[in-house]
Amino acid sequence: MSRSLEDEIRRAARPADQDDAIARAERAVTLLERGDAPGAAREARKAKALAPRAPVVREVLGLALYGAGRWADALAELKAYKRMTGRADQNHLIGDCLRALGRPGDVVSLVEEELRDTRVPDEAKTEAVIVAASALADQGKYPEALAFLRRARVREQVVTPATLRLWYVTGDVLARAGRAADALASFRKVLRHDASAFDVAERIAQLGA
Repeated sequence: MSRSLEDEIRRAARPADQDDAIARAERAVTLLERGDAPGAAREARKAKALAPRAPVVREVLGLALYGAGRWADALAELKAYKRMTGRADQNHLIGDCLRALGRPGDVVSLVEEELRDTRVPDEAKTEAVIVAASALADQGKYPEALAFLRRARVREQVVTPATLRLWYVTGDVLARAGRAADALASFRKVLRHDASAFDVAERIAQLGA
């Protein structure tokens, strides 16, 4: 954890709790990086009890809860992080929580805010585009979803995990729209770069290829 984030926690915690809060937050980050979202959430909750006004603690807790599939709790923490910081860099996760909670109509405006924010890196903006397009597809708005996906800034010759997700979601939306041939073309792009990505091989088989 960077010095600036440690300082953020120190400002939010009582002197007697500062070191423990930092240690808990650091353990939460480590567990999250290892893929142990429930463990990360437990540590982050302890950090929150010690430093509830530290935005980084609320962000880490939100990320951990999101990873654990606890959508309503993750939404509350990520919204608290946004409220404290004024930042839009986790809006795509807020939007994905809203999707999971059956509120896809509330997603696009959040994503538009994130896309306008010059502080948000391109990879996060790609994820935001994916979330908005998925929310539109959830509502049966397939042309709008495909148009939104074209707003992602990716280079075909530099394939990243976000690029693979973009191609996969494009294939999924095309399949849902009844455009099987176009969906296959998008899924095959994923397959060429990573045959183990998502369930792409199964999706291709389902489409009869």
